[in-house]
Amino acid sequence: MLDKARYIVVEGPIGAGKTSLARRLAERLQAVTVFEQPEANPFLARFYQNADRWALPAQLSFLFQRIDQLAALARDTTDSQRIVSDFLLEKDPLFADLNLTPDERVLYQRVFDAMSPPAPPKPDLVIYLQARADTLMERIRKRGMEAERRITEAYLERVAERYARFFYQYETAPLFIVDAGVLNPVDNEADFELLIDRLRNMRGYREFFGYAG
Repeated sequence: MLDKARYIVVEGPIGAGKTSLARRLAERLQAVTVFEQPEANPFLARFYQNADRWALPAQLSFLFQRIDQLAALARDTTDSQRIVSDFLLEKDPLFADLNLTPDERVLYQRVFDAMSPPAPPKPDLVIYLQARADTLMERIRKRGMEAERRITEAYLERVAERYARFFYQYETAPLFIVDAGVLNPVDNEADFELLIDRLRNMRGYREFFGYAG
């Protein structure tokens, strides 16, 4: 599967390691990268301090950022280039459901429906890093980003649950689920090589990778 996939997306909740793994994978495949840019979202740090006040502008800022990135991807890449990204646009409403009030959610959905491309690029392969809230919390603390200091384990539990629900129903592209609490393909070279091998030998539309060895 890996050798045939042109457009690959690595997804997972905050702290799972999706961007770091996507970067390693892109280097291995010599691929173009399309990554989220949380540092370019002027509302994100304020959202972590006061979610009720800043959830909607933070959500809309990410939405417009992702739409712009996908437009640039369609415009600037050729069919011969391989692409690795760390987000799915269709997952964007997950955080809206989690963080917005009902009225804000209606407004967000109207913007999402109006602005989303009519035929967003379809991944050839999605890698979903699944992890428990305590694992996510530990990794967030280790990276020590100031904007993330106020993230709680209770919030991460809700995020992880929404991701699990989303990918349980996901059927748009072949899905490779990695237990990121057991495996660490970002920091462990053996786990990374094992992941590459399993991806190359993936045959089904949905597979689970939950152990090393």
